[in-house]
Amino acid sequence: MQADLLTKVILPLSLFFIMFGIGISLKPVDFKNIIKFPKAVAIGIFAQMILLPMIAFTIAVILNLPAEIAVGLIIIALAPGGVTSNMYSYLFKGDVSLSVSLTVLVSFITPLTMPLIAVLSMKYFMGSHTEFSLPIVKTSIQLLVITVVPVILGMLFLWRWQNLAKKIETLLKWFSIIILFLIITLITLKNADNMASFFAQAGLATLLLNLTSLVLGYQLAKLSKLSQTQAITIGFEVGIQNGTLALVVAGTLIGNNIMMIPTITYSLIMFASGALFGWWLRTYAQAGKASED
Repeated sequence: MQADLLTKVILPLSLFFIMFGIGISLKPVDFKNIIKFPKAVAIGIFAQMILLPMIAFTIAVILNLPAEIAVGLIIIALAPGGVTSNMYSYLFKGDVSLSVSLTVLVSFITPLTMPLIAVLSMKYFMGSHTEFSLPIVKTSIQLLVITVVPVILGMLFLWRWQNLAKKIETLLKWFSIIILFLIITLITLKNADNMASFFAQAGLATLLLNLTSLVLGYQLAKLSKLSQTQAITIGFEVGIQNGTLALVVAGTLIGNNIMMIPTITYSLIMFASGALFGWWLRTYAQAGKASED
């Protein structure tokens, strides 16, 4: 894969609009959740920012992945949830407000943590003689500009033009999901001859990461005595990542298109696995209620 208009312009602009859409959908209750449900928020942040990267690192080591593929796997694990995770929480009866709260909180933290951990993973897997680099401070500023700033602008837009914001909120949500799908489709079509190779390199690793994170996020919440709706939300927040952000970091900021491969395979897998996981949750929850009755 070669860096082009897609990775240099379309991806960053798409991410900006996606984060703007998240900002425009925020409501006061989303911030109250942080105080109202501190345990759920803390578990969600722990699972997404600590547990998920640890799972990715373990998979990369056990499967002895190629260095750049391993780093790419870490990058997708470092990405926050997004509109897609919010949508899955809505479709499968999770706590949508908690989902949005976690998405925003982790998105605010990610620009500070993602570059540092990405650099550490590059040093571990690729050594100090790689031609690729990621200046931590510069990258953090870039991520703040294309993630945090548009969220704040979206919040200001909602505050100033509430009626208009409500009209375009749903449109922006669908745009966020469709644009990721279109980007992945474009990359897939452009590299059609290499897709079998991409899945051979990263398919098993990303499938394991996705399924493990969905299940462990949910089970950790249940073991922590959170409600079923909160557990569903945390499962999706941990397992459904902001693929657009991961593509921007790997393809645009680092400029290593091999590192984009795990995000491509992960994004293709997560749409199907998320739906299957939601179906399993619905069946599991109904079975649990039936047994209680």
